[in-house]
Amino acid sequence: MEQSTQKNGLVNLIALLVVGAAGLTVARLADSLAGQVSTVFIAIGTLVAAVGWFQSRLEENERLEKLEFDELLKSRGGSALFESKDAESFPAQRSREQFERFLVPIFTALLFLLEAGGAYLLWRWLLKGPRVLELRQPTVALALFGLFALVLFLLGKFSATLARLQHRRLLRPGASWLLLGAYLCFFVALGIVGVEAGFPKADFYVALVLCGLLGLIATESLIGLILELYRPRVKGKVERPLYESRLVGLLGQPEGLITTAAQALDYQFGFKVSETWFFRLLQRHLLTLVAAQLAVLLISTAVVFIEPGEQAVLERFGKRVEGREVLGPGAHLKLPWPIDSVYRYRTEQIQTFDVGYMPDAQSEQLRTILWTVPHTKEENFLVANRATATVDTGEQEGARKAPPVSLLTVSIPVQYQITNVLEWAYINSDPTNLLQNLATREVVRYLVSVDLNEIMSRRRLAAAEFLRGRIQQAASARRLGARIFFVGLQDIHPPVKVAPDYEKVVSAAQSAKSNILAAVADEIQTNALAGAQAFTITNRALALQRRLEVTSLARAALFTNQIPAFDAAPSVYRQRAYFQTFARATADARKYILLTTNTADVIVFDLQDKIREDLLNLNVTPAKTK
Repeated sequence: MEQSTQKNGLVNLIALLVVGAAGLTVARLADSLAGQVSTVFIAIGTLVAAVGWFQSRLEENERLEKLEFDELLKSRGGSALFESKDAESFPAQRSREQFERFLVPIFTALLFLLEAGGAYLLWRWLLKGPRVLELRQPTVALALFGLFALVLFLLGKFSATLARLQHRRLLRPGASWLLLGAYLCFFVALGIVGVEAGFPKADFYVALVLCGLLGLIATESLIGLILELYRPRVKGKVERPLYESRLVGLLGQPEGLITTAAQALDYQFGFKVSETWFFRLLQRHLLTLVAAQLAVLLISTAVVFIEPGEQAVLERFGKRVEGREVLGPGAHLKLPWPIDSVYRYRTEQIQTFDVGYMPDAQSEQLRTILWTVPHTKEENFLVANRATATVDTGEQEGARKAPPVSLLTVSIPVQYQITNVLEWAYINSDPTNLLQNLATREVVRYLVSVDLNEIMSRRRLAAAEFLRGRIQQAASARRLGARIFFVGLQDIHPPVKVAPDYEKVVSAAQSAKSNILAAVADEIQTNALAGAQAFTITNRALALQRRLEVTSLARAALFTNQIPAFDAAPSVYRQRAYFQTFARATADARKYILLTTNTADVIVFDLQDKIREDLLNLNVTPAKTK
């Protein structure tokens, strides 16, 4: 019985080795990505089968050694020499134990590294390489992978059944990898069929799924290694091989799920649920029920609902359906997937993308942001600077000089709407990214042709409208089928690193402007005051002139009028003139009037200046005594 187990293990090893080599050759000749990835699984299965076959040989040698020892013990009549149970008496047993103790964990760790490294390297290889390869001789590759799947399935099914019936645990790992290899070859064939049916990336997607599966198997191997460190050891108990993958066994033999579920139900309910008629009916017709569910699922894909504000493009085997290229909002019938496919587009919604920055939720919550603080994840643009340098750099006149340019940070949201869904879907491969690149190109072209100060001040609205027209023109030239609604210029400022220096320049310019305006105001004030003062002096002179003229005329008229009065009474006129002159002359003098003249009075005049009475008559408050 053990000899047959070894033979089956050796057959499995040879089958995996031959199919792996043949599959790799066919996959490389046909340029099938999924076929090349599947051979990695088969190669790992070959290593597992080889280790299982070798371990089965060790156990067979141990069994023969025990039989031989028992025969010798019987023939020698129970001699003490043969009754010794030392390890030196059983070299085959010691070899098997050393192999399971040291080499099996090392091989399992190596297996994990191969699986994890293979998954990582294959994933990078698939993403870096071309995703669509034109298959060569797809019919031949399809037939050969179908043949590989059949051979591996027959051998794997036979080995799995034999391992289950005869409890050959070392035959299970190789059988599981045989069945998994069969299913993988079948999926590779399906990928080739998908490519021939009009899905050029079907083979690529199958390869990606296989890489993910290899990563899951590597994760299971790592978990198994970690749990092996803490697993309790029971003497005499036959353990499951450490390198045997339960995930591979489940994928290779999915019917084991039913058995596991039956055992769980029996344990949970306390009676043989697996022996009831319902469970037996379910077990017998499980595939039929699954097929019926898949059929219902496929039929459900024949009805598609297009939401309001959307339009969809209907394709059949990757090509547009004549007469039904565009589906409007509502319910529509189509052929089940994967025959017909529907691609939805939001044609009524105004969509937005950003040029020059990436939105940041934290900065958008701030109401006021200074130039010295980053607004978002920004980009810098070159902007022209018409200000000429005034510093002599010592360069020759004929030497080439760097153009005056500056750096500017600006946030430009662009809003657009899809107006022609067929042009948007078919003319260009990635219309959204293309439209964003066109907008970025037009922004760069425009900014290098305008002045820094103008774009930051008075030309912002005009620049936004001009950019909208340029982007619309570029999109129409590429037949994107989109309409540009709005282009905004927001958060225009110098880069954060130079913002403080730029603020100093702006502050100096504003200070100079303020000084100039103050000087102009001072000039206006001085000129106005000088004019007013000159006008005042001139008017005063004119008034004095007029007064002098009028006074002179009045005096002349007075003299003319005095002559008749003098001629009429000269003595009276002289006496009157004398009194008038005396009154004017003594107007400010102190006068003393003497009423009597017949007395001899002595008059004494005190000509000293008197001190004011308010200085002499002071009210002094007497000090209080204690």
